[in-house]
Amino acid sequence: MTCCLNPDCQHPQNADEAEFCLSCGTKLIPLLRGRYRVMRPIGQGGFGRTYLAADDDRLKAWCVIKQFSPQLQGTKALEKAVKLFEQEAVRLNELGEHPQIPALLAYFEHDQRLYLVQQFIEGNTLLQELAQNGVFIEQRIREVLAGILPILKFVHDHQVIHRDITPSNIIRRKFDNKLVLIDFGVAKLLSIETAAQPGTKIGTEGYAPIEQLRSGKAYPASDIYSLGATCLFLMTQIKPEDLYDPLEGRWLWRDRLSEKGRTISEPIAQILDKMLKDLVSERYASADAVMKDLRTALSRSPIAASRNPVAPPTASAPPAPSVASNSPVSRSPISQPNVSKPPSNQPRVSGAPTSRAPVSRQPASAQTWHCLHTLTGHSRWVTAVAISPDAQTIASGGLDDSIKIWERTTGSLLQTLTGHHKPINCLSISPDGQTLVSGSDDDTVRLWQLADGNLLRTLAGHTRDVNSVVISTDGQLLASGSEDRTVRLWKLATGDLLRSFSGLAGMVRSVALSPNGQFLVSGGLDNQIKLWSLRTNEPVRTLPNGHFNSVNAVVITPDGKTLVSGSKDKTIKVWDLATGAVVRTLAGHMDSVNAIALSGDGKLLISGSSDTTIKLWNLEAGSLMGTLTAHISAVNAVALAADGQVLVSGSSDSKVKVWQLG
Repeated sequence: MTCCLNPDCQHPQNADEAEFCLSCGTKLIPLLRGRYRVMRPIGQGGFGRTYLAADDDRLKAWCVIKQFSPQLQGTKALEKAVKLFEQEAVRLNELGEHPQIPALLAYFEHDQRLYLVQQFIEGNTLLQELAQNGVFIEQRIREVLAGILPILKFVHDHQVIHRDITPSNIIRRKFDNKLVLIDFGVAKLLSIETAAQPGTKIGTEGYAPIEQLRSGKAYPASDIYSLGATCLFLMTQIKPEDLYDPLEGRWLWRDRLSEKGRTISEPIAQILDKMLKDLVSERYASADAVMKDLRTALSRSPIAASRNPVAPPTASAPPAPSVASNSPVSRSPISQPNVSKPPSNQPRVSGAPTSRAPVSRQPASAQTWHCLHTLTGHSRWVTAVAISPDAQTIASGGLDDSIKIWERTTGSLLQTLTGHHKPINCLSISPDGQTLVSGSDDDTVRLWQLADGNLLRTLAGHTRDVNSVVISTDGQLLASGSEDRTVRLWKLATGDLLRSFSGLAGMVRSVALSPNGQFLVSGGLDNQIKLWSLRTNEPVRTLPNGHFNSVNAVVITPDGKTLVSGSKDKTIKVWDLATGAVVRTLAGHMDSVNAIALSGDGKLLISGSSDTTIKLWNLEAGSLMGTLTAHISAVNAVALAADGQVLVSGSSDSKVKVWQLG
């Protein structure tokens, strides 16, 4: 069956051979983005549908696609809704490494609609369990608390508040019976500045605490309240708002249990009462505090010695494979909460002493970096940055489909290049500083005159997103890597296609060219790094004992002897290019390593990660020199000036930061 993606279609399923929907006449898309075979709708929200789909690039594995359907122009409310949808992608990207939080697989725009792809999880929500099996007894309530509180601790430790915990947003995964927290569409980033600021009023009636509904303020204690209200509904099958007496100012849930001849142990009852206090100051302040009391209650409760006891929760998350959400698109257009900027443009640099030395000559621990500029022209995630050889010009690109050119010393915007009609994934500037190369989700590579922004030519041939472009050190060759699982080699001066390297098992995320012009390196979603000979056009080797997740970035040192790779497995590996052996593994990031860059002498290594940090490494020693922490979301791109004195970073916080040594 082929499913119609018109969210208003009443009968969206069609035969495989159909070109147009028999119900509404919309042109059908057999493979969304060339890989997702949409099977059927599984949810409906105010701004789109949620679909079940099969991912052809992942052995037809099931996935969930959330569609945001309105056109991407219009009212202020709609603009807020777009930000909310983007926010869910940001949150999933930040939190998706937890085994009981949905993992983000993709986020993209197609035909003026936004799509968010998550792994599918087979199982029922707690609301579905309630309907099928009846009210929850105390042992099952303890299980819910023990399963969700460690997840909340993880979420809150990452400075995020969920803000919509309900029985519909908790799924029991079928294969291991673990609970999964889903639907981060209204999650709010927490900081000292924003915690007490009023935000958009959001939450589900009955489950959201008073501070959330009145002013939009949210705290970790707000999620704890919602979890408590969820437990009340599961025990009584009565809406939480009907279990509270506003005249007496007290909860009636104990009375309702008593009326049905049911009781609950006093220690658990007291925990629920404290979770549901009206005043934030009287409520549990953290998931840790609830877990501490729950462990005590379980150790004393007679139920703890029953035949199938629930293990007390711990602060660490239990091991389990990645999961996904099957919830519908958020119900209403809500603005993304305002996130305050860092208190100054001098972000904290951890692990870096205060003395100064030229990085390119002595990459030791004696460096200080400061943020020279924060560039705020992009309206959506920044996914690519580049810096000219003379370090005077910066280029940035992102999900807003635009490329911006900046003057480095002043931070002023020189021009905006438009031409790509989909997000920009990668940028590179030629060694002579004259040509800017860009790769995009529109499957093309474009060459621009950097000085005036004129489009020189468009290179077509890739059939999927272009994720990486790199120019050889002599300025003669251009390599591009794509989701079509090929790497193409072009002549930069003319745009002529010289050769195509194919047969890769996974989509290409990054490419590199050796300085001597002998080798090409590619890394991608097959977790592998492949080395190709530019002389014979044949593969030389696949590097063994490598990463166990996607390879997001590869770069070769100026002397051509060493390869460095960064991966979604949170590590950086340093390889001997001649032998293919791993020299060392650099660990320190807490999330995916998205980008790496080297200084001109190959001694300073820079890495950017989804953990929001930038790390500076002494490549020769393999030691961490310092950590830059000014971005408030994933760092997607980094670029380093040849002399190692200027660093540029781009982030999902829609900002570009320019850093200066000294």
